[in-house]
Amino acid sequence: MEKELVEFVVKSLVDNPDEVSVNKVEGEKSTILELRVAQDDVGKVIGKQGRIAKAIRTILSASATKDGKRAVLEILD
Repeated sequence: MEKELVEFVVKSLVDNPDEVSVNKVEGEKSTILELRVAQDDVGKVIGKQGRIAKAIRTILSASATKDGKRAVLEILD
């Protein structure tokens, strides 16, 4: 669920939605989502002073907490 949520939000923000990829790494108590976007779109995903990235992480955290897990979003370049 979290992977699809992040994909949907990020694809709505970027200019190159075809280049968005989310890799899910499952742990025992947490899930790590590795996000890759086109080089030109990294700034759009992070936002000014990291506000957009923080908002995405907040939504992700709320979704994961509902399932009793912890989720971490890593934005890779």
